[in-house]
Amino acid sequence: MERVGIIGGGQMGAGIAEVCAKAGVDVVVREVTQELAAAGEARIQKSLERAVSRGKLQQADAEAAMGRIRFTTDLRLMADRELVIEAIVEHEGLKVATFEELDGIVADDTIVASNTSSLPITRLSAAMSNPSRFLGLHFFNPVPVMALVEVVETLILDPEVAARAEAFVTEVLGKTVIRSKDRAGFIVNMLLVPYLTEAIRMFEQGFASKEDIDTGMRLGANHPMGPLQLCDYIGLDTMKLVADVLFEEFKSPQYAPPPLLSRMVEAGLLGRKSGRGFYDYS
Repeated sequence: MERVGIIGGGQMGAGIAEVCAKAGVDVVVREVTQELAAAGEARIQKSLERAVSRGKLQQADAEAAMGRIRFTTDLRLMADRELVIEAIVEHEGLKVATFEELDGIVADDTIVASNTSSLPITRLSAAMSNPSRFLGLHFFNPVPVMALVEVVETLILDPEVAARAEAFVTEVLGKTVIRSKDRAGFIVNMLLVPYLTEAIRMFEQGFASKEDIDTGMRLGANHPMGPLQLCDYIGLDTMKLVADVLFEEFKSPQYAPPPLLSRMVEAGLLGRKSGRGFYDYS
């Protein structure tokens, strides 16, 4: 696959576009406004410049990668894409509406994927007239750094589509693939979210300070960052959304968002993205 479309130019969409362009792929990124498209372009440019400054990428390669990416507000430019990856906000209604519009644009043999971190793929695929060509491709943040991609298979996914998608991710993008059946949270978030919400409950109940919780997991379990630091990095609004989806799917208390998490989101304390979460980043 040499022509890829990315729907969404935020942190995840920009990261996916960057790794595709660096691998020599022609990329079209679609955003809903010119301002958001410009922000996505600036995000990729900054990431490439950072890679050059750190000696991880040659200047000429960075310029060539940037030259392979086009930004648009017109979804119709996805018409010639061999693979389209949706990476918009984690909202099922918005995703479904996007796929319904995309369905009348892409070719019959185009592979369509969602980068959702938690929503069941089968529900999203129902918006397409050929759901057998729809799968989950869940990249991890930051995409240029993280080596893993979850390939999520529905019950009606064409095995050849799954094989082509996996080959693209591994052979072209150089990522490692793990395959998951279609259930909320897939593999990583199914295991990660209970760990993170339990850390929030521990802090909420006054069992330990946030610093000691994070230090304990960094030094005691050799994690690169503590669970509350990781919540701030992910975004507390995203954390709550994923927890809500998992709780809706499994009805298990371990997936329910703690009250403290809900109150922080309501107060706009979203972590790094807002400047304050469990820690102050201002």
